[in-house]
Amino acid sequence: MLEYLYLLLFSFAVSYGVTYFLIPRLRRAGLVGKDVNKPDKPEVAEMGGIGIVAGFTAGVLLAVLLQPTFGFNLIFVLGALITIHSIAFIGIVDDLLDIPQWVKAFLPLFAAAPLVALSGAGSTALTIPFIGAIDLGLIYIFVLIPIGIAVASNLTNMLAGFNGLETGNGIIIFATMAILAFSHGAIEMLVLFIPMLGGLFAFLFFNKYPAKVFPGDVGNLTIGAALAAGVIVGNFETAGAILLVPYVVDFFIKLYNKFPSREWWGEFRDGKLYPVGKVKGFAQLVMQKAGGISEKNLVMFFIFLEMMFGLVVLFLYL
Repeated sequence: MLEYLYLLLFSFAVSYGVTYFLIPRLRRAGLVGKDVNKPDKPEVAEMGGIGIVAGFTAGVLLAVLLQPTFGFNLIFVLGALITIHSIAFIGIVDDLLDIPQWVKAFLPLFAAAPLVALSGAGSTALTIPFIGAIDLGLIYIFVLIPIGIAVASNLTNMLAGFNGLETGNGIIIFATMAILAFSHGAIEMLVLFIPMLGGLFAFLFFNKYPAKVFPGDVGNLTIGAALAAGVIVGNFETAGAILLVPYVVDFFIKLYNKFPSREWWGEFRDGKLYPVGKVKGFAQLVMQKAGGISEKNLVMFFIFLEMMFGLVVLFLYL
C-alpha cells in the first residue's frame, strides 16, 4: 500500500515542479490563449498539460524501476505507456499547429497499435455488469481497442474550456478507477492511474479558478488516452465507458450543432455565464437551465456529476 503512496507523491512533485517551471516560459514563448469566460479575457499560458504528462511519466517509470516490488506485467504497462505518449504527441502538435478536427479524430486510431499487438496475449472479453464476460475475439482487438482509444481521447478534449473542469473531472475519474483497480488487484491499471492522479492533483493548483495555465490538447487528449489504455489493460472497459457518460452527452449536443468551433463556451454578464445563441454543448445547456451560472459553480456541477457516475461504477464493481 505504501509503495502506491510513493508513486502518487512522486508524480505530484514532478508535475508540480514542471508546471511551475513551464508557465512563465510558455508565456514568454507566446504560447497563450484567451480565457474567454472572464470579462477582461486575460491571456493564460497554454500547453500546461505537458506538466501532467511529465508527472504521469515519472510515476510510471518509477513503478517500472521498482517492478519486482509491485509485481505487474511490464510489457502491458509499457505498451499502454507508448499509446498514451503517442496521444500526448498528437496533442502537442495540435496545440502548436492546430490539426484539423477530422484528422485529430482519426490519428489516435494508429496510437492504439501497441495495445492491439498485446491483446493477442491478453483478454479479448468485454465484461458487462449483470451480464458477464463476452469474448469478442478479433473484433475486440482490431475494432474496439482502436475506437476506444480514439473516442476516449477526443471526448475528454471536447468537454473542456473552463477553469479546473478537465483536471477536476480527471481526478474523480482516476480516483474512482484506482479504487476499483486496488480492490480487484489490477496492478497494471493501478500503476498507470496512480501516477496520472498525482499529476492531475498537482496541476489543479495552477488550473483551478482563476487559472494560471490551461492543459491544452496535450493535457486533455492524454487524460482520455490514459483512461482508455488503463481500462483495456485492466479489462474494465465498461467501467471506463460509464465514467465518460457526461462527455458522451456533450458529444451528441455538439454533433447536433455540427461541432461548433466558436461561441461554444459562454457569455459573461453580471458575474455569470450565459449561452451564446442556441445551446451548443453540455456546458451551455447547464448555463441555460440555471438561468446563468458562475464559472466556479459550472465546474462544480460537472465535478459533482462525475462523482455520481463514479459512485455508480463503485456500486457495480465493488
